[in-house]
Amino acid sequence: MGTDGPELSATLRRIERSAGALATASVSRMDEALPWFRALPADQRAWVMLVAQAGVRSLVQWLRDGGGTADSSQEVSDEVFATAPQALARSISLQQTVALVKVTIDVVEEQVGHLAAPGEEQQLREVMLRFSREIAFAAARVYARAAESRGAWDARLQALLVDALLRGDSPDVLASRAAALGWTDAPPVAVAVGRSPGGEVTAVLHTVYRQARRIGVEVIGGVHGDRLVIVLGGAADPVAATEKLSTAFGAGPVVVGPAVPSLDGATESARAALAGFRAAPAWPGAPRPVPAADLLPERALAGDAEARRRLRHDVYATLVRAGGELLETLDAFLAAGGTLESAARALFVHPNTVRYRLRRIGDVTGFSPLTPRDAFTLQIALVVGRLDPLPVNPATNPMGDKTPQKSDDQR
Repeated sequence: MGTDGPELSATLRRIERSAGALATASVSRMDEALPWFRALPADQRAWVMLVAQAGVRSLVQWLRDGGGTADSSQEVSDEVFATAPQALARSISLQQTVALVKVTIDVVEEQVGHLAAPGEEQQLREVMLRFSREIAFAAARVYARAAESRGAWDARLQALLVDALLRGDSPDVLASRAAALGWTDAPPVAVAVGRSPGGEVTAVLHTVYRQARRIGVEVIGGVHGDRLVIVLGGAADPVAATEKLSTAFGAGPVVVGPAVPSLDGATESARAALAGFRAAPAWPGAPRPVPAADLLPERALAGDAEARRRLRHDVYATLVRAGGELLETLDAFLAAGGTLESAARALFVHPNTVRYRLRRIGDVTGFSPLTPRDAFTLQIALVVGRLDPLPVNPATNPMGDKTPQKSDDQR
């Protein structure tokens, strides 16, 4: 027993007899002074009552120990919150808990004159001061542990959600997991993939969330092996938003999938971003971040079926429908190494005709043959389109155009 124990023996007996009344008076004071406490559900108010009772019992034990040693102090003060479930820490904030502790301490201090034996009032006040400090530390420890547990659980839940996205799970699975993380599904939604910077997953995701809050976008992230996958919501320009988050990624390319209306369609964006990330090393000069759509030729060469389909249908088929002269001119221009005059001689047309047709190719496909990067995409589209021929409709001409096309010289 501590040195102060015998001197406060009479006070100890008085506090033990008054423990129930002190806890009840503390809860009544909370009800009067704290409007948010009155709004708590009955079960949570009952847990607070148990915590208040445990606090008085811990004070008694503290007095028995004469103010407590370093080890026993933490043990006694931690017991105050051991009676409450961990869920209470998620329902009541740390600031609110401090307010509850302060009310309880105030009530006990007001009763010092009745609780302390004659001549022990000052000693009891000093012990109360030390005890309240330990209770404050105990509350901080409780919330620190709850935050660590919540952070680890959130990281796990985010990883499960990203797994579900990559697997293409049903929208109901995605929605339920996203709702547990507080996702509001603000449109548009897009997925960004890059290399993880390494280190603890919770620390990596904390960086992502901190940066996302600064730019006002919604995010869910997951680390898969050496990859960091981020789902963005509510960013009008997902590529620009990802650029502001780029420091959260490790070194190397960062690829952004296409924007979709909601999380239901995010699997499509995730697949495109992952395919782009795998193919990105083939374009060393790619911007960071780079849209997955800008990596169509590299993705097609890497075996991405969706990239091949888009090049075949959106580029090659468009040129086929636009008329044979465009395909013929593109072939000649590429064969001539991008020299307009050489292509004109090979086609036996005026250079202005070639120039006009090249502009037409840019208009109908969105890729200009006069730009080296676009010319590369067009060349891969020609290869893919010819390796995977389009079905020929008997009602169309041999090039697949439904109506005869006038030549440029007839215009």
